[in-house]
This record gives sequence, C-alpha cells and structure tokens, in this order.
Amino acid sequence: MYEEAVEFINVMHHELGISEEITAERLSRIKTAIDTTGTYHHTSEELEYGAKVAWRNSNRCIGRLFWDKLHVLDRRHLTNEDELLGAVVHHIKYATNNGKIRPTITIFPQGTSIEAPFIIVNDQLVRYTDDPIAAKLKQQIEQVSSIRSKILPLLYQFNQQIKTFHIPEELIMEVPLIHPSCPAFSNLGLTWYAVPMISSMNLKIGGITYSCAPFNGWYMESEIASRNMLDSYRYDLLEPIADAFNFDRSSTTTYWRDRTLIELNYVVYHSFKAAGVSIVDHHTASRQFEKFEQNEREAGRSVTGDWTWLIPPISPSLVHNFHKGYDNTYNNPNFYHRKCPFLSNKQ
Repeated sequence: MYEEAVEFINVMHHELGISEEITAERLSRIKTAIDTTGTYHHTSEELEYGAKVAWRNSNRCIGRLFWDKLHVLDRRHLTNEDELLGAVVHHIKYATNNGKIRPTITIFPQGTSIEAPFIIVNDQLVRYTDDPIAAKLKQQIEQVSSIRSKILPLLYQFNQQIKTFHIPEELIMEVPLIHPSCPAFSNLGLTWYAVPMISSMNLKIGGITYSCAPFNGWYMESEIASRNMLDSYRYDLLEPIADAFNFDRSSTTTYWRDRTLIELNYVVYHSFKAAGVSIVDHHTASRQFEKFEQNEREAGRSVTGDWTWLIPPISPSLVHNFHKGYDNTYNNPNFYHRKCPFLSNKQ
C-alpha cells in the first residue's frame, strides 16, 4: 500500500506543482498511518485528483477529453443507512441536472467489497426490469424483495446485510424515441433512460480501494442504438424495428440490417437532442478522443486504451481510432471490475 501511495503522491504533486518538502511531509504522515492502522485516508484534494485521473486512465472510455471536468462528491464520512441511500438519490438528481448531464462520481467509505460498510451490487444505478442483461440480478433481488416498477431496485449491502432500495421513478429521466418521418417507428413506444451511471467498479487510488463509487458521463448514441437495443442478448429489436420502417427482409443484399442500424442511431441521437438531454454521436466522440490524445502528448503522457472499446459499434472504419493500435496497460488510479463474494451463497 505504501509503495502505491508513494507513486500516486509523487505523480500528483509533480503535476500540481507541489514542493518536494510538502511531498516528503505528506508521505511521512501516510507511512505513519499505515504502520499504525494498516491504512491511510486521502485528503479531499487527493480524492478529487485521484478520481479525475482514474477517468483519464480508463482504457475503455472514449470520452476522456473531459476528465478534469468530473464532479467529485465526497461521501466518505457517511455511516447512516438513510444518509447513504440519500447520497445515491442525490447523485441521480445532480448528475441528471434536468438533462444537462454532469459527469459525476460519488465516493462512499473506502474498503474492498468485503470491508466496505456500503456496497451497491447493481452494475448501473438505473436498469430496466425487463433488460435481459439484468436477469441474474433480478433473480437475486427477488430473493430479498418484490419488484414493483419497470426500474430495478438497488440491491445493496449495508453492514453485512443484503437489502433493496426502490428508486422513485420520478427521479429517472427518460427519453421517448421518436422518428420525425416514420410514425410506425414512433408507435413502437420505445424509451431509454437519460444517464448511464456505473456502480459496480472499484476505484483504486494510491493503494486504497473504494468499492462503492458510482460514476457517470453521458451516452454516445451507439451505446443505446447499436448495442442495448439491437444485441441479440439484449432487447434484440432488429427485426421489429426494420418492419416498422418497412424494410425488405427477404435477403441480406437489401441491407435491411444496416439501414435499420443507421436509422436507429439517427433516432436515438435526435430524440435525446429534442428532449434537451446531453448525448454525443460517435463521429464527434472520436474527434474528441483525438483531441484528448493530443493533449496527453503535449503533457508528456502516453495514452493507454482498449481498441475493442474505443472504436464505435457503427461505421468504425470512418473514425480515426479504428486505424491505430493502443497499449492496453492499466495505469493507476483507475477503475476495475468488482467481484461481490458476499453474494456467492445467495446465487
């Protein structure tokens, strides 16, 4: 832990122009804390810097240009269950911001998934109950509580007890998907929630793990249109949407699949814009990532990335990052997928 703390503090203080004297003093205090208690606690400045750099280091994220605009909500001091759940509610409200989405992370008390007093099991704060990807989670929730709405309750652990929390539906901003010239599509009644809020990853900063740190940016349109709605293991809506557009499905050479994909991406982007909800298209996102790469080069830092995630699932060869390779080394601070061992006897 101390070695990771040294690396983190040295990099942070170098980037922020903090003196060597202050650096040595801080590292001395950290070493004393670790030797005495087995751990240490970040200052507010260290937490904010670490969370932002974790986004900057996130290999799978194409939206890293805005890493230094992340809103960091420090909730490490909370111990009361109602206050902890209230912080989750606040995150949803604050991040949604009436559609002008704020990139936000709420950081709860530190500790691994075994140690932390509060853990959210759901992979996202908001999931639809009928989403096939959440089938296993839904089964786990139903062992604890009934499901009363189209939004999945949160399954969480508080002081070693597994509980559920029903998110008030009025908190969840949704976007109706409407095609401007195809009433048959609009009549499908499709909607999607405004904000993707990831809640199942460990945030690791300087040897410290935060197992409860939900965070969000905003959607790229292809995440919803190309993947969530069309993947065969998700909503698998390719054929009914093609039929709504009256595309000829008699042969692959009519390109009905491709035409459906393009139209649905168009619908998602323009529906979000019409509703006043932040979203980015895949071409703009790629250009923003190219700017991020330029900024990092100018700062003397190398960019790591997972190519399979950085290329969009629609027209990938039309964006610059399709034609490059990336080093997929994970640098810290960073986000890591979390395991929940306390659920093993409940599955």
